[in-house]
Amino acid sequence: MSPRGVATPDVRERLFAAAERIVERDGPGALTSRSVTTEAGCAKGLLHAHFAGLDEFVAELCLDRFARTAARARAMARLAGQGTVSENLEAVALSLFERGGPALSGLALTRPAATARVREAMRDGGPGFSAVQEAIAGYLEAERALGRLPATVDPDTVALAVVGTAHHLLMTGHPDGPDPRPAMNRLVGALVGA
Repeated sequence: MSPRGVATPDVRERLFAAAERIVERDGPGALTSRSVTTEAGCAKGLLHAHFAGLDEFVAELCLDRFARTAARARAMARLAGQGTVSENLEAVALSLFERGGPALSGLALTRPAATARVREAMRDGGPGFSAVQEAIAGYLEAERALGRLPATVDPDTVALAVVGTAHHLLMTGHPDGPDPRPAMNRLVGALVGA
């Protein structure tokens, strides 16, 4: 446990990672500011020193994870012409399910104020599923220009299908439910082939 008055390095990430572990292990109902700080091994008031409350914390956690996924999707552009299109697309699609994606989606749904904050941030241009969709479409356009995808493949439609399916699986899944990754792999294979 970090003593009072001593700076905690990477406090946001430390608290976010603790919250993800709690939600994955015990479900969204187990998340409290105290459970987060206990799991993170830091002072009880640390969460409230950095966030206005648990709702803001949950919203910022979701937005942070969306931003990471969007950055990963944007990095796909440099993969054009490397590996296989399916493998590259699967890697980004499956990243939506890493680090407790389904559990975090459930968490956001249990906290209406956090959900409203996430929606507001996305409306104001914060990264979310739209940013991931745009990045995937851009990557697929580059692959089509290289001749690695047939000209008949519509990058915008494929990107919408991948992101829409991921969103559906995240919103309807639960931590104890079936693994959504095989369904994503089958979808990618059906949309872009090997």
